[in-house]
Amino acid sequence: MMIKVLIKAFDILELAAQRNGETISLTEISDILQLNQATAANINKTLVARGYLEQVGKKKGYRLGPAAYRLTNEEAYGMDLVNAARMEMEALTAKLNESCLLGVLRNNKRYIIHQVNSGHEIQVQSPADRDVYETASGRLLMAYLTEKELEHFVAHNGLPRPSLWEEAATMEAFKTALHEIREKGIVLTHLKDRHVKGFAVPIFSHDKVVASLSVFLPEYRCNATQQKEIMQSLKAAGLQIGSKLRG
Repeated sequence: MMIKVLIKAFDILELAAQRNGETISLTEISDILQLNQATAANINKTLVARGYLEQVGKKKGYRLGPAAYRLTNEEAYGMDLVNAARMEMEALTAKLNESCLLGVLRNNKRYIIHQVNSGHEIQVQSPADRDVYETASGRLLMAYLTEKELEHFVAHNGLPRPSLWEEAATMEAFKTALHEIREKGIVLTHLKDRHVKGFAVPIFSHDKVVASLSVFLPEYRCNATQQKEIMQSLKAAGLQIGSKLRG
């Protein structure tokens, strides 16, 4: 049986980890996790007391504390990848003024290992891990799995719900959709119920896809001109990151 307060504590730590040293406010934590502020404050207080979070001032927010870094003696997961992507992602967000993220598959979910946020007051919030079928980055990563990996994933998780990904609701349609993603080298998703558009491209290292680079934004900011610029800029940034990984 999972204990809800522990799950929320891990969620908070993952949010703080995504900020790469920048702070996250109590209000942001509460909004993103849909958590009562008093409950979030109490969890944070415990994490601060144990050193897993560090509070910066009374209102500036929280960041990872020293205890979080002592959990492992190894470098952070995907640090080589993050180091190769960091500058390109910052340049991409500066150019488009839209948030971008670097994602991988972990535990059958799309997991964020680095994120750069835009300067807009209204931003699309994404938790650290999400269902692969509902994100552009998740679908992109699925498209580059081997046949055996794909069969194992579907056996464990099933096919996407028609309401979520109508074009891939049967195994035949699912494989066709993934083939089209590989052919185009880019994914575009439009989650109409959330009014969000997402774009993702693969990051290659020595002919193997090791991550996805994506941009996501509210649909009202994504006209035809902006969409074309996002796709061109995203592909260029993905190639640059891949080039850095190959040395």
